[in-house]
Amino acid sequence: MAELWGSVVVSVLFWGFANQITTVDEAKQFYPLFGLGANVALIFSGRAVVYFSNVRAKLPPGVDGWGYSLRGMMSMVVVGGLIVAGTYYLMNRFVIPNVETPDKKKGKKKKEYMSVGDSIKFLAKSAYVRSLATLVVAYGISINLVEVTWKGKIKAQFPNPNDYSSFMGDFSTATGAVTFIMMLVSRIIFRKYGWTVAALITPSVLLVTGIAFFTLVLASGPLTPALAAIGLTPLLAAVYVGAAQNIFSKSAKYSLFDPCKEMAYIPLDEETKVKGKAAIDVICNPLGKSGGALIQQFLIVGFGSLAASTPVLAVVLFAIVGAWLKSAAFLGTQFGELTKEEEVTGP
Repeated sequence: MAELWGSVVVSVLFWGFANQITTVDEAKQFYPLFGLGANVALIFSGRAVVYFSNVRAKLPPGVDGWGYSLRGMMSMVVVGGLIVAGTYYLMNRFVIPNVETPDKKKGKKKKEYMSVGDSIKFLAKSAYVRSLATLVVAYGISINLVEVTWKGKIKAQFPNPNDYSSFMGDFSTATGAVTFIMMLVSRIIFRKYGWTVAALITPSVLLVTGIAFFTLVLASGPLTPALAAIGLTPLLAAVYVGAAQNIFSKSAKYSLFDPCKEMAYIPLDEETKVKGKAAIDVICNPLGKSGGALIQQFLIVGFGSLAASTPVLAVVLFAIVGAWLKSAAFLGTQFGELTKEEEVTGP
């Protein structure tokens, strides 16, 4: 449920609401800005995790430090949830009725529930939605493959739970700060270079940083003397490079990938938009999250451990990113054509 809160309860519902009330031109300007608030919150949440980790380390013996930290952090989650619900209610009560939205122009249709079978059939017959689905699945699998390998290195470097928690808090803060900057830069990217370039940046970042990370993991022996000269062990270097990879990959995801994905729905007709989003929600979001775990499980069974399977894991990652880049390029062409048609025909 904790994993679902951010990715489904908040993210899917928010972007679904944004798509209903935003045009393509507005999305290019405002979708990157929508993430600014979220990433300011990410900076403060990282600091909160560090704070509670430090408090837990200073509590007297006999005090349940984990319970103390958990109550504090969950109280913040509850307050945040109440603010989200209240804001949504106020917008629907006082703002939306007084403005003209794309839904009102096109006529809002009742959202359909699609079974897994119906979702597969719909994906099979629509190349546009299928390419969009590939982007979603590829991101989910890629980031899962990278994170598990990286977090294994973190646990080896920081076996103490407080040290681990503190490091992850600093990581969240850094991710929020870099993403905040990327949100500002992304507006320029969308305006100057367009949807296709913006969509290609996230897989490109993951590819380049992935090469650096897996090179360091797989070739740690020859690199040991050079790393020792700058005061690093191969393990610590892998942790830092992996952190940089995750920070830049996630910042690109939040500032470019998410807005690109949601913009891609806007020029579709209402039926395709509703059915396509439903199909991707039913199949692709879960497949992206579970696909990486399944790949790792098969590799562990085949090779005996995650460390032994790392070379194959790297090859799988790069193959998936390659398919992601190809689909993004195709989708960019289709998106441009649909957007031009919408501009010619009008809403």
